[in-house]
Amino acid sequence: MEPALVIRDVRKAFGKTVAVDDMNLVVPRGALYGVIGPNGAGKTTCIRMIMSILFPDSGDLSVLGRRSALEAKDRIGYLPEERGVYRKMKVGAFLIYIARLKGLSRDEAEARVPALLRRVGLPETEGKRCEDLSKGMLQRIQFVSAVIHKPDLLILDEPFGGLDPVSVRVLRDLVLEEHRRGATILLSTHVMVHAEEICQHVVMIHQGRKVLDEPIAGLRRQYDPRTLLFEPLDPQADLSPLSRLAGVERVEAADGGYRIALADGADGAAFIPRIAAAVPAARVELSRLRLEDLFIRIVSGGLQLGEAARLRATLAPDAEGASV
Repeated sequence: MEPALVIRDVRKAFGKTVAVDDMNLVVPRGALYGVIGPNGAGKTTCIRMIMSILFPDSGDLSVLGRRSALEAKDRIGYLPEERGVYRKMKVGAFLIYIARLKGLSRDEAEARVPALLRRVGLPETEGKRCEDLSKGMLQRIQFVSAVIHKPDLLILDEPFGGLDPVSVRVLRDLVLEEHRRGATILLSTHVMVHAEEICQHVVMIHQGRKVLDEPIAGLRRQYDPRTLLFEPLDPQADLSPLSRLAGVERVEAADGGYRIALADGADGAAFIPRIAAAVPAARVELSRLRLEDLFIRIVSGGLQLGEAARLRATLAPDAEGASV
């Protein structure tokens, strides 16, 4: 089956600033890809080229087997980073209008709107004006506008930006529902924990260039940190027995407990009972892969400590900054 998205040797510059350089990417049909990286990395520029809002200076791309998104626009759902609704319109009328633009008949649109509003937990909003809704509610309405025509390809640019935790969870579940329906999903975010929770595959971009293109499952095997998270039952416990265990390289304070680094080749799962026997534990578990740590590891060669810290700060959920 032909891929949902193909990008070949794409480059885009704005004056002397190269936003995207030598970008190559293939997204299979039915995949759930995360495009991750700090603000200004080039993620939004890539998405705008995919959507034919911008055009590459060189290279080419295809979307759903067509030469551009313009030729497949009724099969694409798009939630841009810059949110926008017709604020004076009522929610139901706005969604019907968007559905008609995407090729649905009025009868189809009118049938789908109430069901989708129930799906996003906003059944009472159909007759309200968009301007009377909160930011989180408007985000859900815009998500409905992106999926009302059941797109084959769903592109989401920073979909969780500025949302409260409840709205993040609702939107995350909706994204996963769309994937189960069969949509190919491309999700761009600078908050890497969102990609960890949702995506099957991640593409990391730094300074306009792709630095990683791997499935999450493969990353967990390839970059296994062989690290345990440990919290002693007694906060004042003597931890020296842990350091004396064969195979333990170091014990360091972290996240309200301790991080135990194991030697190469050590079996983290097999160490859990040994750790608990050495010092009574309130909690001991394998550390999961953190894409933020992996990203810093990949791009931090040559960075000074302060520069690495500033880069990490741009990956925080509340990080601000214009996207490129």
